[in-house]
Amino acid sequence: MDFTFTEEQQAAVEAAKTLFAAVAPDGVPSPALVPGAVADDFDRPLWAKLAEADLLSLLIDPEHGGAGLDAIALCLILRESAKKLARVPLLESSAAAYAVQTHGSKELKQRILPKAGRGELVLTVAANGRSGHDPAELAVTARQDGETWLLDGTQTAVPWAQNADLIVVPAHTPAGRTVLAVIPREHEGLTLAEQVSTNGEHHGEISLESVRIDANDVIEADGAWDGLRDLLTTGTCALALGLGESVLSMTAEYTGKREQFGFPVATFQAVAVQAADRYIDLRAMEVTLWQAAWRISTGANGALPATGDVAVAKIWASDGVRRVVQTAQHLHGGFGSDTDYPLHRYHAWAKQLELSLGPAAAHEEALGDLLAAHPLG
Repeated sequence: MDFTFTEEQQAAVEAAKTLFAAVAPDGVPSPALVPGAVADDFDRPLWAKLAEADLLSLLIDPEHGGAGLDAIALCLILRESAKKLARVPLLESSAAAYAVQTHGSKELKQRILPKAGRGELVLTVAANGRSGHDPAELAVTARQDGETWLLDGTQTAVPWAQNADLIVVPAHTPAGRTVLAVIPREHEGLTLAEQVSTNGEHHGEISLESVRIDANDVIEADGAWDGLRDLLTTGTCALALGLGESVLSMTAEYTGKREQFGFPVATFQAVAVQAADRYIDLRAMEVTLWQAAWRISTGANGALPATGDVAVAKIWASDGVRRVVQTAQHLHGGFGSDTDYPLHRYHAWAKQLELSLGPAAAHEEALGDLLAAHPLG
């Protein structure tokens, strides 16, 4: 079996490394130093550079100006972005565009995909429901009214909601089906309340009151929301992996230089064992991530649906990234809390990723339901 990445995937990674190399983590706005949101907007200059390098159109088909790559390629780029704490809606916009491409109408694709690939349209997804714990698709109702749809409900913690041009909102119909509505941020009946995430970024609570949208802006295909949710979750796992790898590298460098009793603390057995445990966590996070991304990309059959592999990846990512940053703080001592040092920024981002789209326990429950529905052997 060949586990190497394709030439196209590797080329995308090299381009991403070059761009993200200019991002200085210790210059990223810190939630510990700024009250409220750390900034009014995401990193627009970096966003423009990603567009110029064709990294915003990775999943978009060539007919719409994209590279036609897969979820593995996106996760490779997300991994690099998290190493530098890049403040861009790369995951949300790419995943939303992929949902449009896979299930949207011809008119919707032509209207959105070319501009999304060029960075001219920014998309986000309302994936947290009313409270962050209930299913997102149940937070909003959608019913047909002639040639249009009417939507009512509330979605909380929508990432980058203040700055996105379009918000993809899952909603349920009276018949119990789930649809995806593509709604402009500024639209009659849509109100946006400011929220701030754990890492200090702008989120938003959107309230929909008889929001009327055209039928072409509603994706009715079966499985559209499930596929989008799995891609968002897997992308979150890629972000957690990249962040964790960067934090462990910082910790290795620090403990290799910090001396106690005349020796680098990295040579002490207690320190080395803790670092080794976190390395094992990262390798487990990595292998489960690529398994999930491969299942999504190829549609390959397995003992469980692809959602099961996604759940396993998220369980490892949620618990693993938390353990990595906690161990890093411990091994750095008081220096790890110094706001002139970037580790506290990574800690805030790690907590946000851990809770994003549900903590590990929620995915353990989902995995248990899948195992019950699909007995192995």
